[in-house]
Amino acid sequence: MKPQLEIPTPEEDAMIAAGIASDPDTYEPSDMEILSMRPVRRGRPLSTNRKVSLSVRYSSEVVAYFRATGPGWQSRMDDALKNWIATHPS
Repeated sequence: MKPQLEIPTPEEDAMIAAGIASDPDTYEPSDMEILSMRPVRRGRPLSTNRKVSLSVRYSSEVVAYFRATGPGWQSRMDDALKNWIATHPS
């Protein structure tokens, strides 16, 4: 059975409104403030140094070595490749 929606009587509505008005933590934004609101962005912020998703095949020894270093192994692998690039100019 679906619950019935009970609409407050005008007297109950007035009591609710009075309670809201007397609450110091209640704030009702103006129409202009509502129009200027933007949705909150959730999740991690966009990076200025974005990475590229890529499917690559590495030898099992290389993957085992970096995985054995614990969480963050993919970032360390990226750092190792960047170091190799820095020391081997083209």
